[in-house]
Amino acid sequence: MHVERIRLDHFNIPLPAVLSDATHGAMSCFGLLTARVTDSDGAEGLGYSYVVGNIGGAAVHALLSRDLAPLLLGRAAADREGAWAAMWRHAHFVGRGGLAAFALATLDIALWDLAGQTANAPWYRLLGGSRRPVQAYAGGIDLQLSLNDLLRQTDGFLAQGFRAVKMKVGRPNLAEDAARVAAMRRHLGPELPLMVDANMQWNAFQAIQAARAFAAADVFWLEEPTIPDDYAAHARIAQEGGLPIATGENLHSVYEFQHMLEIGRIAFPEPDLVTLGGVTPWLKVAHLCAARNLPVTTHGVHDLHVHLLAAAPNASYLEVHGFGLERFMPESLTLTDGAIRPPDRPGHGVALDWERLAPFRDSRSVTIP
Repeated sequence: MHVERIRLDHFNIPLPAVLSDATHGAMSCFGLLTARVTDSDGAEGLGYSYVVGNIGGAAVHALLSRDLAPLLLGRAAADREGAWAAMWRHAHFVGRGGLAAFALATLDIALWDLAGQTANAPWYRLLGGSRRPVQAYAGGIDLQLSLNDLLRQTDGFLAQGFRAVKMKVGRPNLAEDAARVAAMRRHLGPELPLMVDANMQWNAFQAIQAARAFAAADVFWLEEPTIPDDYAAHARIAQEGGLPIATGENLHSVYEFQHMLEIGRIAFPEPDLVTLGGVTPWLKVAHLCAARNLPVTTHGVHDLHVHLLAAAPNASYLEVHGFGLERFMPESLTLTDGAIRPPDRPGHGVALDWERLAPFRDSRSVTIP
């Protein structure tokens, strides 16, 4: 069976409420890139990726339609490693991460979904896992919420069944951040994990000061305290700040992760299969983490990541992200007592309501050939 046809779409998805963090500011939308890959037997695999605020969405769509998707035509649909390597090499001069990683992910995820459809097996089983519950946390994107609204949002998360919560930090005044973190800890009580996420807001010195200010709140991890490129700073922040460090959502290759794991002394590696380039490189990063006796957690795209964590013996928490697609899905994940089981449908199990998505199309649909 070979790849016979690929349909590519790009949507601008409005968020139900404005979200905010220290890097992106106020966010009212995100971009959704989709690929439907059909093989010579007529089976179809769905791949998708996202961009914050739809920045770069049209560029990813163009890269997919003009440069990467044509490479897959006529290729054996099961040759996922070969397809990924061919796309990586083809885009390496302008890629090796960045926009190219998002485009690679869209197609790689589609090929993996096609593999599950063909085998009539859900991803977790295809990857050697089981349908075990994966611990999940609510990933609040809430930096600019008032304290009252922040606590009210947390009550909503707890009512949904979450047993771990993340909040944003990175306000101009560290004392205000510290007060909000302390208030959240009091609100949650001593037992529930509380993660805090700075979205790369600080330099190393500022991050160390913040980590020390948050220590009394028993923070489970401090996420992205500084820019992802400064591996040595992460090691210094971990050593001098005293909090476990999570990072990785802004790393775009297996090689970047390898350097971070060797130098950065992070406690919770956080690969995102979209920013990393798909399932194929995500699995390699998970294995690198396992070889170092480190857990692996995730960022965003919870409907896909739940399968990967169910198949990873070193799995940590699944982030349930604010850029959800539940309103466009006939079936979504079910949270029970803080955990989620992957769906038992073939492939990743995600179906999208294309009619409901149609009003949000932001670039023309492209079908290749």
